Amino acid sequence: MGRWPLVGRGAELDSFAAALADRECRGFVVGGSAGVGKSRLAEECLGRASAAGFRVGRATASAAAGAVPLGAIAHLLPAGVDLSDPVAGFAAVAERLAAGPGRRRWVLLVDDMHLLDSASAVLLRQLMDTGVLLLIGTVRSGEPYGKAVTALRGGDAVHRVDLTVLSPEQIEELFQVALGGAVDRRSLHELSAASGGNVLYLRELVLGALTAGDLTEDGEIWHLAEGRLPATARLTEVIGTRLATADSAGRPVLELLALCEPLSLADAQDLAPPVVMAALEQAGLIRIMQDRRRTAVSLAHPLYGEVLRAGLPVLRRRTLLLDQAARVEARGARRRGDLLHIATWRLAATGTADPTLLTQAAVLSRHAHDYPQIVALLEALPEKHRTTATGLMLGHAYFELGRWDQAEAAIAQADAVAIGEQEKLAVALVRTLNLLWSNAPLSEALAVNDAALNRITSPAARRKLTINEGFMRIVAGQPAQGLTLLEDLETDVGDAPDVDVWLRGAWMKPFALALVGRTGEAATWAERAHAGHRKVDEHALVSHPAVQRIPLVLALTEAGLPDEARREGERTYSELVAADSVVRVWLAVFLGRTEWLAGRPATARRWWAEAAALARSFDHTMALRPVLGGLAACAAVLGDLDAAEASLAEHRTLPPLAPGLLSAGEERLGEAWLLAARGHLGRARSVLTAAALAARSTGHLTGEALLLTDVARLGGAKEVTDRLTALAQRCDGALAPARAQLAAALAADDPDQLLQAADACQAVGAQLLAAEAATAAAAAWRRAHQTRRASAAAHRAAAAPARCEGARTPLLTTAQSTAPLTDREREIALLAALGNASKDIAQALVLSVRTVDNHLHRAYAKLGVTTRRELAQTLRTPSPVPRPDHQHGRSETTTGG
Repeated sequence: MGRWPLVGRGAELDSFAAALADRECRGFVVGGSAGVGKSRLAEECLGRASAAGFRVGRATASAAAGAVPLGAIAHLLPAGVDLSDPVAGFAAVAERLAAGPGRRRWVLLVDDMHLLDSASAVLLRQLMDTGVLLLIGTVRSGEPYGKAVTALRGGDAVHRVDLTVLSPEQIEELFQVALGGAVDRRSLHELSAASGGNVLYLRELVLGALTAGDLTEDGEIWHLAEGRLPATARLTEVIGTRLATADSAGRPVLELLALCEPLSLADAQDLAPPVVMAALEQAGLIRIMQDRRRTAVSLAHPLYGEVLRAGLPVLRRRTLLLDQAARVEARGARRRGDLLHIATWRLAATGTADPTLLTQAAVLSRHAHDYPQIVALLEALPEKHRTTATGLMLGHAYFELGRWDQAEAAIAQADAVAIGEQEKLAVALVRTLNLLWSNAPLSEALAVNDAALNRITSPAARRKLTINEGFMRIVAGQPAQGLTLLEDLETDVGDAPDVDVWLRGAWMKPFALALVGRTGEAATWAERAHAGHRKVDEHALVSHPAVQRIPLVLALTEAGLPDEARREGERTYSELVAADSVVRVWLAVFLGRTEWLAGRPATARRWWAEAAALARSFDHTMALRPVLGGLAACAAVLGDLDAAEASLAEHRTLPPLAPGLLSAGEERLGEAWLLAARGHLGRARSVLTAAALAARSTGHLTGEALLLTDVARLGGAKEVTDRLTALAQRCDGALAPARAQLAAALAADDPDQLLQAADACQAVGAQLLAAEAATAAAAAWRRAHQTRRASAAAHRAAAAPARCEGARTPLLTTAQSTAPLTDREREIALLAALGNASKDIAQALVLSVRTVDNHLHRAYAKLGVTTRRELAQTLRTPSPVPRPDHQHGRSETTTGG
């Protein structure tokens, strides 16, 4: 990997451009801590100065060069100048430099300007003051320097910018450019957190991961191997040098922080006096933070701990951990997290700890949703101290980590020691959850639930199993049946006899309500479930409270509020990434669906690629099936037909499970849109019609409406208008009526109705549908010889490529005719434009060659073209799309047809 692109520094570059244009400006100084990209920005500025016609030069100050007068800039001084008399010599230097070709001004870059010797600084300041040169300098924050260097930075004629670390959003942009593709959110989160936004550290982490094969691309998205963040030797050396600045008296504090941070100030000062602590803080190695009455100490950067831990001998590590555990115990272990910390430190030091302490620590970890910690603590629990409760806690932790087989093994151990109805019920509830997610058929999970029903007699316990069945049926794609079972679910968690069971039902109920078109109720229930979960989170053996916001994204989308859904989803996804919850895979699924419905296929593809990578990582077929169909659909409408086919090929290898939550019909979106992209509109409509019937059969009314709308867009509007109108009457929100309005307008081919439909689609954020309606209206006006109206509609549709991220659909590409194309003419024209011969088209559509040619000639006349090349240009059919040539990518290029 060569030099990284410069991102996130637009404001600073604008500031330099203003400095360069200002004849009164004498300098541009870039400040900031080590590794934030000062030199990279300064080099970019120097390059821009050179491109603008300035004479340029560069120098790098260093401690060695600083020991010699003019050592850093000696190579820039004109030959033959006598500097024995500094006043006369400096004037001669200025005269010689100013006398160059065209008397152009110099721009000089001095890196690490704070290390300049005084003579160099004085000369540079004189050259600046005479207007001979503009100085670009970099200065490391917190470094001492003399008065002469201070003078270089001073005065109104010197502009200064201070660089900060990159934000996660800027890091995401950097990866997009540097790697040639998106990085999944977990990897972005881990790399951002580990680097602290420091560009130098970030680059070395990425290089280390690439070299080790831990950062790979799957053809759609880059992702980092779980738990793998290898650094480079250079990074270790840079951080080691930084840590070596600490006084030997401060080293014990740094080592203990590497193992146990954050520490209370009192604990830290047991190892080092206040003066040493102050020196460590002044050196930028530690941070001291006040939180109410507690003062906490931590390392100043996450990677400091990595390097320190790597250098700690085993016995030294053990001593530090045990001493700290004893120190906290001696203080009474009064703080909430103290028991967890003591257990963790003793376990890390000796491989064991008191069983009661381990169990208490695991409960605290559960409250924090720290599932890896729960596993570490409970796996260390001696066999004779394991109970049904600890076994189920361990099984649930494995479930949350996506480790289904280990979860089942822990649940089986819990079942073996379970006594009485309540414990048997608890086992059944956790086991059915794990089965649903681990690619087992719904029938197997229902069998476990039914077996528990047969053993349990308590009405309260049996009701819990009924709620659990409702939960399972909704998860497995039976929303109507699930809703019936959850009809009497309490509206307040405080009224529920079992918070875990209530939270399970309350999580699924809004999904089902949204899927059957009751989006207002769905949003209310999602908000209710989230508030309830926050209220009882400390007592619940369930996922992170943020998972309750996932159905809200679906409800807002189906209500025609994609902007709100997007904001809610982005915020919730960040929360779930930070918690490392695998359940976030479903939020990625629904965010992709939101963007698809909003007409943003590239963004939808990004989310579905994220979901696919995550689902593959823990073998979650239930989510992977609809995601691969969505990926194929996005790639098809973007003209990337090879990628679409690759997604469908992977889909065909998956076990034939229900897709989970969504209807099985939505899986077929990719198949249909790939057929449409290849010109087979009739076959695409047949696929979508069958898919809509499948959605209808399982009660997925909003899914059925989605699929029928696509039938209308591909030429079948007359066949689906009545059903879409009926669905609009059953579904609340504005999206369903807008879909029905679009289908009716397309069926009538009425330009006024089409523009009204475009307005309705625009109002619900369906950008691509609005563009298609406006394009169809323009074509209808054109055929009616209403030129002015056609131009107005066409102008409105012209913004579609930018808003819809380059989507290409038949409605956008075949609406240029002077008379409406029939469905058959449109289909044959698209096939011909993709390079298919008449004989091949005839064979594919089971027609005679003569019939194909007749349809094609009529399409030529309506479109005003005479050759297939002109036809392809008019219809803008997919052409080869370059793809990044990554080591792990699926292909380099794709071709249409």
